[in-house]
Amino acid sequence: MTIRLLILGTGGMARNHAEAFAAISGVELVAGVDPRPEARAAFCAAHGMDRGFATVEEALDWGGFDAVTNVTPDAVHCATTLPLLAAGKHVLCEKPLATNEGDAARMAAAAVSAGVVNMVNLTYRNGAALQRAAEVVAGGALGEIRHFEASYLQSWLTQPAWGDWRTEPQWLWRLSSAHGSKGVLGDVGIHILDFASFAAGQEAVEVSARLATFDKAEGGQIGPYVLDANDSATMQVRLAGGALGVVHASRFATGHLNDLRLRLYGTLGGLEVSYENNLSRLRACLGEDRLTATWREVDCPPVPTVYQRFIAAIRGEAAATPDFARGAALQRLLDRAEQSAATGGQSLAV
Repeated sequence: MTIRLLILGTGGMARNHAEAFAAISGVELVAGVDPRPEARAAFCAAHGMDRGFATVEEALDWGGFDAVTNVTPDAVHCATTLPLLAAGKHVLCEKPLATNEGDAARMAAAAVSAGVVNMVNLTYRNGAALQRAAEVVAGGALGEIRHFEASYLQSWLTQPAWGDWRTEPQWLWRLSSAHGSKGVLGDVGIHILDFASFAAGQEAVEVSARLATFDKAEGGQIGPYVLDANDSATMQVRLAGGALGVVHASRFATGHLNDLRLRLYGTLGGLEVSYENNLSRLRACLGEDRLTATWREVDCPPVPTVYQRFIAAIRGEAAATPDFARGAALQRLLDRAEQSAATGGQSLAV
């Protein structure tokens, strides 16, 4: 079964999507969409696509595709995805699903109505350690979860990890709310909140948050970019089962290029999941080991990528997870965190 794939957006992440999908047997990259003619032409040429379109509407008029990977900026995810769903196209959308819970809910409802495969790219779901941790928890080895700690730490505001954010628009937009950024909360906070709640197997039901934006340039602005998006976030989160946890995310975590860590503690054992220096790792203190506080490495077999799972779901070979409903639930949590921060950290139900 050949699946004809349209790539919507041709920025840096789009290249990753194109290369990953091109490597899957039976997937044909057929067209790219970008309103910028030069960027569109260069991207299509680089990935062997004969067609390119300026808008979603032009692509739909042509119609020669089965599925879409949406790699547009966050602020236009909703507007670009809804017409595709209405046309019956399968969609993988980059995270966050939208920039507010209303749009995210509309996207989730439209996907259900359309009856198509719909998935959101929560990248770190692809980690073998996280998937294995979720299996251990679901099997009851931790007992009742009582406490957790989760962090996502980046340092690109203190060191040129991926380039100079002061001069490169690909990073500057992430610091400006006027350019669609929801700050570190929306950019990486969504990942660590998903990371923790997925492993625990429970939704967040209450959140208290504080956000901080630091002076980074004279006058708080570089060219057209007003640097007002949040740089660091701290949250207290309660899960449906009653467990209380702390979650934090920052772009000022000097010494951490792109590191995630989760510690889950239950009545029968504990788990530590990490993704650091591109290495996924799981440690556990289970069973009799908890009596001596002995921690052991857990073997974690490889898992399919989100790209492979999206194609497998279209072929009816795998579940379409995480889906738009999950993306909408996470956006609701992010919105409550923003609202909490605006009140100085008041605890709000999700």
